[in-house]
Amino acid sequence: MKEKTYWQENLRLIAICLVIWFVVSYGFGILLVEPLNAIRLGGYKLGFWFAQQGSIYTFVGLIFWYSSKMNALDEKYHVED
Repeated sequence: MKEKTYWQENLRLIAICLVIWFVVSYGFGILLVEPLNAIRLGGYKLGFWFAQQGSIYTFVGLIFWYSSKMNALDEKYHVED
């Protein structure tokens, strides 16, 4: 039972990461590119920035967030290496 709960919480974290990455890369980089282009970030249009770099930065941030959450989850369920 403990393993099943651990796995469900892990899948929940993965789902959250995928949804955030999808929203940033597809939503901001493709669907909302025109409204975001009205805003400038460092001289570049924000929609262009999300399409080119924002999704990559978000992905790297999600890796660190997921890693810290999984470390906490491992501590919670006393998972050993």
